[in-house]
Amino acid sequence: MHCRSDRAIRGTVVAGALVGLLLAGACRTPEETPAVPVSEYVGRGECASCHQQATLAWTGSHHDLAMQNADEVTVKGDFDDAEFTYAGVTSRFYREDDRFIVRTDGPDGELHDYEIAYTFGIEPLQQYLIEFPGGRLQALNICWDTRPEDQGGQRWFHLYPDEAVDHEDVLHWTGQLQNWNYMCSECHSTDVRKNYDLAADRYDTRWAEIDVSCEACHGPGSRHVTWAREREEGGETRIAGMGLAVSLTDDDKGTWVFDEGARNAHRVPARSSRTEIETCARCHARRTQLTDDYVYGRPFSDTHRVSLLLDPLYHVDGQILDEVYVYGSFLQSRMYAHGVTCGDCHDPHTASPRLEANRTCSPCHLPRVFDTPEHHFHKPDSTGASCVECHMPAREYMVVDPRRDHSIRIPRPDLSVKLGTPNACNACHADKTVEWAAEATAQWYGHDDEPHWAETIHAGRTWQPGAAAGLVAVVDDPEIPAIVRATALGMMRNYPSPGTARAVRAGADDADPLVRRVAADMLSVLEPATLKDLGFPLLDDPVRSVRIEAAQALASLPREDLSATQRVAFDRGLAEYAEAQVFNQDRPENRMNLAWLQLQDGNVEEAERWLRSAVERMPSFAPAAINLSDLYRLTGREAEAEAILRETLGHSPDDPDLHHSLGLALVRQKRHEEALEALERASRLAPDEPGYAYVLGVALNSLGRGSRALEVLKPAHERFPAHPDLLFMLAAISRDNGDVEAARSYAKQLREVAPGHPGAEGVLRELGR
Repeated sequence: MHCRSDRAIRGTVVAGALVGLLLAGACRTPEETPAVPVSEYVGRGECASCHQQATLAWTGSHHDLAMQNADEVTVKGDFDDAEFTYAGVTSRFYREDDRFIVRTDGPDGELHDYEIAYTFGIEPLQQYLIEFPGGRLQALNICWDTRPEDQGGQRWFHLYPDEAVDHEDVLHWTGQLQNWNYMCSECHSTDVRKNYDLAADRYDTRWAEIDVSCEACHGPGSRHVTWAREREEGGETRIAGMGLAVSLTDDDKGTWVFDEGARNAHRVPARSSRTEIETCARCHARRTQLTDDYVYGRPFSDTHRVSLLLDPLYHVDGQILDEVYVYGSFLQSRMYAHGVTCGDCHDPHTASPRLEANRTCSPCHLPRVFDTPEHHFHKPDSTGASCVECHMPAREYMVVDPRRDHSIRIPRPDLSVKLGTPNACNACHADKTVEWAAEATAQWYGHDDEPHWAETIHAGRTWQPGAAAGLVAVVDDPEIPAIVRATALGMMRNYPSPGTARAVRAGADDADPLVRRVAADMLSVLEPATLKDLGFPLLDDPVRSVRIEAAQALASLPREDLSATQRVAFDRGLAEYAEAQVFNQDRPENRMNLAWLQLQDGNVEEAERWLRSAVERMPSFAPAAINLSDLYRLTGREAEAEAILRETLGHSPDDPDLHHSLGLALVRQKRHEEALEALERASRLAPDEPGYAYVLGVALNSLGRGSRALEVLKPAHERFPAHPDLLFMLAAISRDNGDVEAARSYAKQLREVAPGHPGAEGVLRELGR
């Protein structure tokens, strides 16, 4: 989700009027105006009359069964007076005539009877949707395991078995994170319109078809139907492109060909379109939806904001970690780079692999080379002889659902040794060490000494020496996947240098919208002149997510510094940003962003209203509470700043950001012992956040506890050796304590990682170099 928690009052850009206009539903950009007559949705019945084979293949697929009305046929769970106990609550599943009922804990923690309205998914689990007031559909997080009994299935289970999720928990089935209208609807039905009404706080969500039907992928079909009928009647038709909203077939009729002596096939001709992948990505990606004005055939990033390879979504080498689906992984693969698309491996109508087992890979990889013990070094037909087990290892989500990593990588246990990343070898040989796996693969294939960008991402995440130069090198390397380069570019925010500005400039001209989007976001770290030079061209980028990021960055410029032409372009871009926030104003993070818009216009009261609304929407949502606390601080209301933080801590007692912000609030009130307690709690809860250790060290030192500060800062420095703030404080405290040798060492390290840092030069001057 696109959450801005670091925005303070800045600039003088007029934004309040834009919010008012958008809340009335009045903003559309020229790029969203169709250039051809609008096609309408006609339903699968129209499609099936001509496309019988495709319809037959689709019927019964996961797409077909993505969502259904709950009835005798569709409900797979045991509603024969079954019981399931979780976290002290016993839920009962039973029938009343043709209705399916669950008695379970509601939003108040009490037991209530709820009727199942829809089934949700089919294999290996089925969830159930329940209607709530305000047009809400909530996904019950007690699910039915649809696997056969001998595989552990045919049972009720909870999605969070190792936690105790009660009605006050953000993960409870009645809360925001289990809301179908925002979280699930776009990908489980066809032509979904969320239709959230802020004033009434209700949804009027509509769909063309309840499941993922023909037009979910092919687009509205009325013009195609007209074209077909005109052809059938023998008349001439002037409808171009068969009236299709988008073509998902290869117009060039490309094929995969093995050159003589080649082990791998290549496509002839080379693929020139990514439309099919971009269409699948709409639902098979970790992303945020920016609008439901989806135009088939447009770039995916035009309507969605794709998640990058960030912690905790991905491991440092890009392997899947959180529930990221497959698009972000596939973008990393050599297959994607060489033109493979989803349909090369998967039948688009059954959604299953086109071929079984290793035969899936054989059209592009010679079986006599790769499907042999000489390649995989395992017994034929064993698990280790399976292509996907080595190159697409699976990770289990939703307790019972294994999903394969689509980066289709060569196993690198040597990286496991260096970086702690998982590898396919030890996934099977769990009783062996990663060193054992690394040595075994080295014996089979030789040592892989080729540097991997994972080492740079790891260095960037953990503030290692040389991280800045390494990130620049990754961004500059066109052979590295764009999603990796975009991730590295975003990480350079922590490493400002002349190389950062150069990388942002190059990223602004990159062919891939993911890189341009991050470059637009990074504009805010540049000098105003460079910001204007790079930012305004990006307001005309063909992709919406890029334009939105550019508008945010340019908002830091005073309006009086803009020319008349620049003001027009900026207002258009900011309006588009505001439209995306209004579209998602059912979410607390987007209400927070709307508050930021109001602050640009100096509307503090309106900003406060939006922030309060965000907190009310999700009382445990720390970023909104922290921003509201900052607003109170800026307006001289320290008591209220503290109160909102403590109130939110009641809902999220282990949130380190809240404890850190509370500590700062208490410091301002000179309640030093309480402040130290809060700052220490934040640092303890977030050991991977070096900034918290730094602030705690500063606070301790300012209270004359330099020795204790060093006890906090030294371990943090060992974990994050190139963090400039940690190095500066260690140098300064060591100097003040008379430890000249240590002070000089830290200062020299600081000068190496941050050339020209005034703190380093100052300490060295005082110490006589």
